[in-house]
Amino acid sequence: MKYFSTNHTVPKVSLMEAVIKGLAADNGLFMPERIEEFDANFFEHIHQMSFQEISFQVAKKFFGDDIPEEILKELVFETLNFDCPIVKVNDSVYSLELFHGPTMAFKDVGGRFMARMLGYFLKGFKKEVNVLVATSGDTGSAVANGFFQVPGIKVYVLYPKGLVSDIQEKQFTTLGNNITALEIDGTFDDCQRLVKLAFLDEELNDALVLTSANSINVARFLPQAFYYFNAYARLREAGIKGDLVFSVPSGNFGNLTAGLFAKFMGLPVKRFIAANNSNDIVYNYLQTGKYKPRASVATIANAMDVGAPSNFARILELYSKSHQSICGDMVGYRYSDGEIRETMKQVFEQEKYMLDPHGAIGYRALKADLKEGEVGVFLETAHPAKFTETVESVLGNGTVTLPEKLAAFMTSEKKSVGMSTEFDDFKKFLLNK
Repeated sequence: MKYFSTNHTVPKVSLMEAVIKGLAADNGLFMPERIEEFDANFFEHIHQMSFQEISFQVAKKFFGDDIPEEILKELVFETLNFDCPIVKVNDSVYSLELFHGPTMAFKDVGGRFMARMLGYFLKGFKKEVNVLVATSGDTGSAVANGFFQVPGIKVYVLYPKGLVSDIQEKQFTTLGNNITALEIDGTFDDCQRLVKLAFLDEELNDALVLTSANSINVARFLPQAFYYFNAYARLREAGIKGDLVFSVPSGNFGNLTAGLFAKFMGLPVKRFIAANNSNDIVYNYLQTGKYKPRASVATIANAMDVGAPSNFARILELYSKSHQSICGDMVGYRYSDGEIRETMKQVFEQEKYMLDPHGAIGYRALKADLKEGEVGVFLETAHPAKFTETVESVLGNGTVTLPEKLAAFMTSEKKSVGMSTEFDDFKKFLLNK
């Protein structure tokens, strides 16, 4: 399988090149040259398969040309040593809980998968590889823990100072070893800009081997398609029928883009809901047909605080930039902090289900859009304990129990390097390391 740039000005590359480079030389995002569909028989029997078995079949469609089957199977099963259950919240509304991995967030799959794939491609590689990752919260923890102590790889996590939760910050600032946390005095968009500029700087790339572990990287975002196939299977397994609608809390749009890939592969999905917070750039595009990135604003759903969602370029590519076609598969909603808090409180009181701020946006959009005869699944992307302060401010102190996985991080000492938003400062830091 070859991979092309969304900017279409550089030659296609192999999967190995796409994974190691992360970003195309023309600043575009890599896309697979084709999307292979499953036949109807696969969906007839999908409910008899486990999450791991389904994911392996999906992975073969993406990566089977480039990685031997036995190695790919080992990679998938090692990565997915946890479940993503479907939980009924109320009539026709189900939560797909994606927070049962090591860092208790949906990005565990992509982070761990990419770490293992990169490790496979780097066997025998002579130079040290530097992984750059911008995070608005959960990406940093998933990638840092996925790559922790992997030989030959250094990871630099760029995060916005004061704009991630304490637990999120602890998960990537306390590891040390080959993980360096850079506390940027700006927003997530500044962090993402610094990473992209690094890939375009000739002097930096001559001196260092750089790659990205954001959803910019195909090895990070494509495995998130596994979730959607698994959700369909678990609904079928439970005998739940109806037209399937997914509501996806959306920031940088990697997760929703992976869902659209699943639909292109034949997964029976009626539509997707792009559930936004006040960073409503894609919501506005769906209403007007005009894409206008702008500076992000801080919200209580901080992992979605993105003003220039990079994966939207992939969505435009999938649909040949047709606004009409995109709107045929996707609708948008946006909610304020007040509405997020209101939803968290209401669902906890009425349904006894605890939402994190991001899941609350997905739930509310789904309830607003779901129609008769449809079954709705919203993605609950992180454990509520990762946002204890916010959740308890809504539901009351003592409501959230901190799981052992998260509690272990809180006892360790934070280690981070403060940095400005100036690219020259970032560049000098990397060159001196």
